[in-house]
Amino acid sequence: MLVAAQVLSGAGLAAGITVGALLAQDLLGSTGLSGIPSALFTIGSAAAAVLVGRISQRWGRRAGLSLGYGVGAAGSLGVVVAAALGNVPLLFFALFVYGAGTAANLQARYAGADLAPEQRRGRAVSTVLMATTLGAVAGPNLAAITGDLADVLDIPRLAGPFLLAAAAYAAAGLVLWVMLRPDPLLTARELAADAPQDAADTGARHRVPGGGGRLVLGASVMVLTQLVMVGIMTMTPIHMQHHGHGVSAAGLVIAVHVAGMYLPSPISGLLADRFGRLPVATAAAVTLLAAGLLAALAPTHSVFLLALALGLLGLGWNFGLVSGTAIITDTVPLATRAKTQGTVDVAIALSGAGGGMASGLVVAGSGYATLTILGGVLALAIIPAVAWTARPRSPQAVG
Repeated sequence: MLVAAQVLSGAGLAAGITVGALLAQDLLGSTGLSGIPSALFTIGSAAAAVLVGRISQRWGRRAGLSLGYGVGAAGSLGVVVAAALGNVPLLFFALFVYGAGTAANLQARYAGADLAPEQRRGRAVSTVLMATTLGAVAGPNLAAITGDLADVLDIPRLAGPFLLAAAAYAAAGLVLWVMLRPDPLLTARELAADAPQDAADTGARHRVPGGGGRLVLGASVMVLTQLVMVGIMTMTPIHMQHHGHGVSAAGLVIAVHVAGMYLPSPISGLLADRFGRLPVATAAAVTLLAAGLLAALAPTHSVFLLALALGLLGLGWNFGLVSGTAIITDTVPLATRAKTQGTVDVAIALSGAGGGMASGLVVAGSGYATLTILGGVLALAIIPAVAWTARPRSPQAVG
């Protein structure tokens, strides 16, 4: 049932990615401010991550995730109303609320790992991410169809995808509330309480060295990959529109990007389990650099090369999310797991908000190529963080 909910929520997630910046540009008349929607719904995601994490900690994943999706559905409807009225303050508030759906979509990956043994956690996380692919890839390609529906309802075409988001998030929340039984987090706690205290940890070989630094590393990998991914992704539809491409072309590029974010999950999960979390985190940095350089060098008329660059951008994000999530889940005990995971997702969401907000200003001031190159170079900061954590330690320092 978690997989079914992720298919639905993927479609809701894709709406804001595809047309959020374009809708803001239409209402505000400014490219420099077109990064605001991405910033707002990622800030909303940060706020919701705290709420979802705390509710999940107390009452289980079913309650926390269902609430997050329900609030996201309400925010999606608010965006439609705001666009119909041309009300910018209401649009900003609704985008903030819409972010709750993003928070629930991301935190669902932790639910996939709750009952998995340590040596299979990367693959467990990847299964949930993979389930998001169908809806997330279909969502951007439905932009034209939902725009036609918006025309029928006499609302702006760019509000159409948010109608899809409202229905998708509401359905995802309903599926989880009715059918996610038994609750994976509560069940994991019960099993842990019944297990012998001296049970062997068969997954210890996958743990990242460095004691408390493991938590910081896992969070840092996901924060950096989110910052770079959101910044470049947000401005790509604007960049394409400025060079004569329509919403359908932008939707295709974003669909390839979202496929890159989720479709490779089984491979990245397997790599994280078989070769360790740190090599996959390093691969995230290298892939994001390649994406940034390709996006900067791609001819403005080439939808193919832009799609390839955005596909690599999604792949780099996927490597970072899978490896970082596995590191966090390996490190945090069940007693505080959901609360800590929610706190980490706040940092991830805030980094995305910063990337979305700054991206519009960078493109307005220096151009799209500057943004993508800066993003790729910034991603390389992951490599020294990994090297620092993996450095040899004395026996007294390990723990």
